[in-house]
Amino acid sequence: MQNFSPQSTSLAQVSEYEISDNARLTLWLAAAVAAICGGLYGYDTGIISGALLLITRDFHLGSTDQELVASAILAGAVIGAVGTGWLSERFGRRTTVMIVTALFVTGALACSMAPDVGTLIAARVYLGLGVGGSTQVVPMYISELAPAAQRGRLVTLFNVAIGIGIFLANIVGFAMRDAWGWRPMIAIAAGPALFVFVAMFFLPRSPRWTAENRGLKAAIRELIKVRTSHREIHKEIKKIHAAAENVSDEQRGWRGLSQPWVRPALVAAFGVAFFTQCGGLEMMIYYAPTFLSDAGFGHSAALLASVGVAVVYLVMTFTGSMVVDRIGRRRLMLIMGPGSVLSLIGLGLMFMMHPDKGSVGSWMIIVFLLLFMMFNSGGIQVVGWLLGAEMFPLPMRGTATSLHAATLWGSNLLVTSTALTLVQTISLGGTMWFYAGVNLASVLFVYFLVPETRGASLEDIEKALKEGRFRPRRGQTAIVEQ
Repeated sequence: MQNFSPQSTSLAQVSEYEISDNARLTLWLAAAVAAICGGLYGYDTGIISGALLLITRDFHLGSTDQELVASAILAGAVIGAVGTGWLSERFGRRTTVMIVTALFVTGALACSMAPDVGTLIAARVYLGLGVGGSTQVVPMYISELAPAAQRGRLVTLFNVAIGIGIFLANIVGFAMRDAWGWRPMIAIAAGPALFVFVAMFFLPRSPRWTAENRGLKAAIRELIKVRTSHREIHKEIKKIHAAAENVSDEQRGWRGLSQPWVRPALVAAFGVAFFTQCGGLEMMIYYAPTFLSDAGFGHSAALLASVGVAVVYLVMTFTGSMVVDRIGRRRLMLIMGPGSVLSLIGLGLMFMMHPDKGSVGSWMIIVFLLLFMMFNSGGIQVVGWLLGAEMFPLPMRGTATSLHAATLWGSNLLVTSTALTLVQTISLGGTMWFYAGVNLASVLFVYFLVPETRGASLEDIEKALKEGRFRPRRGQTAIVEQ
């Protein structure tokens, strides 16, 4: 790694560089193009909801095989999330995004051509490498590119893209399953992935990774592409320089994560990551048609309801991304969390009652399902990926975000691989009540252990960790008071 120069760059030196006339556009374009990886994640994981019914028919799958096909991509995602941490530190965030998109292209094509269920499972594990890798590197790339005041909105474009991907997957699953079959439904994701791969050649590198590996002057050359004033760049470079001064080897990578002062960030970010996936939303996305079919809905009605689930997810993640920088991360989770709890309690009650098809009770199942999607996707789903991209200090950020993404995917794998078994063990209604308890635990966790990071720069958050004022306290829950 290249060390920082002993003297921070002056404003006069920064002024020697010419700022791009399209800096604001370039910033949003870089965030949007990178976020398409979130759309690929949403599509590649969500398409199984509609395709699984067709795959089950073609390969004569039982419930265990269905769980393996659905969860195989998640096993690969855990591996991909951990592996891309080293890649993003060694070769940079932008290069790693390109590697991830190459995995998306080849993985989607391999899945679509699988001749049997064993090959399909193996191909979905391979595709999962790209899915998991994208969730490690893309939010981090965007957060290191974005100014503090816009970081929440820009990073959560990744979440919005996930919603778009899930929505398109459900539209394709509902409208095209008979005309296309499941193979073209899966293969089509290779096109957007190839677009991102090519587009990344023309987008800026992460200024923070560049500063640490190629020096401050190289970082300035990246910042002038995405900032609108020399004063803003100078202020940011000074913070980057101050945060990286006197960084020892003990603070880097895995050794850095063992430092006691980092622990509050690990607890907060990993805890929210766990609750993001274990709250039940992924179970609804993957198995909503299956659950509704078991509750008496026809296949078409069940798939149409899953389209409604995807629409609510998309609308609420977009809404959340627009307000997260104004309302705040912590407050948004505390506002929306109790709604998730009550919705799941109501959903469990409706499933316990076994309402007749077409009755008021059957329609209440849809209502409670959509309410849960509204509260969960508009709250913790917006914030879960964001916290992992902004809470960790620069010397260990690549390693920490790998573990954060692995926690997300490991939790997702746990839920997806046990959902049908849990339903068979404690009933569908009991499963909903179980996840209501998980959501209640998440609200308590956020209240006691997660501070407000709204408006704080990445360096402000690192400084709060080093000074021991990261955890929320009575009367002071924010890193930087607004």
